[in-house]
Amino acid sequence: MFYKYKEIPAEFSDIAPFNDKMFKEKMKELVAEPGFEHAVRYIMPDVDYPAFVDGLLKIETQSDFQRRVMGNFLEELAKKTTNGIEIDGIENCSPRRNYTFITNHRDIVLDASFLNLCFIRAGMPITQVAIGNNLLIFEWIADLVKLNRSFIVKRDVKRVEALDAARQLSAYIHYTIATLHESVWIAQREGRAKDSNDMTQESLVKMLSLAGDGSVKDNLLGVNLCPVSISYEFDPNDYLKAREFLLRRRDPEFKKTQRDDLFSMETGILRNKGRVMFRVGRCINDRLVDFPSDDRLEVIHEACRLIDQTIHCGYEIYPCNYIAYDELSGKKDFASRYSAADVESFDRYINAQLDKVDVADVTAEERDFMRGMMLTMYANPLKNKLSALDCPK
Repeated sequence: MFYKYKEIPAEFSDIAPFNDKMFKEKMKELVAEPGFEHAVRYIMPDVDYPAFVDGLLKIETQSDFQRRVMGNFLEELAKKTTNGIEIDGIENCSPRRNYTFITNHRDIVLDASFLNLCFIRAGMPITQVAIGNNLLIFEWIADLVKLNRSFIVKRDVKRVEALDAARQLSAYIHYTIATLHESVWIAQREGRAKDSNDMTQESLVKMLSLAGDGSVKDNLLGVNLCPVSISYEFDPNDYLKAREFLLRRRDPEFKKTQRDDLFSMETGILRNKGRVMFRVGRCINDRLVDFPSDDRLEVIHEACRLIDQTIHCGYEIYPCNYIAYDELSGKKDFASRYSAADVESFDRYINAQLDKVDVADVTAEERDFMRGMMLTMYANPLKNKLSALDCPK
């Protein structure tokens, strides 16, 4: 249950989710926003909006909102845009413990949402979710995510303020786990790995170690880091990432616009993802506590290594991953893992995605470049899994 009777400490008020005391007032403000209505009608074109609003205004708590509204919405979205969402390794989560679930990052919106859907299905508590304020383009979006138990990661602060922002975020995560007795979700890096070469950012682990009264190792043990691997059979944004690689190749100073970010979010939510697998690994505490060094940087490096190893070992590998790996290598090492029909289907898929790239005057060489980048996106999970020897049991 969310912290219904706990006031949000003043030091966290600008980043913490709204509590139940604030829920109804903030929901009333949200449903009056034209932007929110437009988004609901876009995602659910057949919605009876007045009835939908009436239902929202009758909800009393965030927990009810997440389970009755967001849970049902995500189930419908899963039916329309995936070929099934599964979770494995859920037995690695002790009901007597709260975790920092740290995952690779595939989709801006749905990574944490679909993980929480798996937890709802399993009758487990839902996590709070870290979200960067660069995505909160409108004030109503910020209100929506805070109603949905997201806390804010400040990414637009000046360099002199960055350490204070990191300390505040670290303290909030420690507070959520130790005092509120809730779990949190956070991605292993800022932004998605465009080529699906998932590696944990040391700066993220350093941030998690800032709060607490002990050593860096003790502080990391306090947040119970539990790696989770996310595998999407198909990435709806693969062609948009290939487009970005091309535009950056043409102009190293290229930067995406807010419109690009919004379209990427929309595409990730609404388009086909194929099969989706979440694999929960073991909490790294049992291995990190035995690490022989207490040197700050060595502990950070070891924590990153353990997270990466667990995530890489947990990937679900689909035929498209084997095909992409073999095509890039020019060999047939994994030919037994796919059929001629699989190759034809994947080739047709890649070409159809490339046809969507809206860049003028793309040459044959540039199209080949984008194709190679898309194949790299699909090959890297297998490449990393093969490299992650001695997977933890």
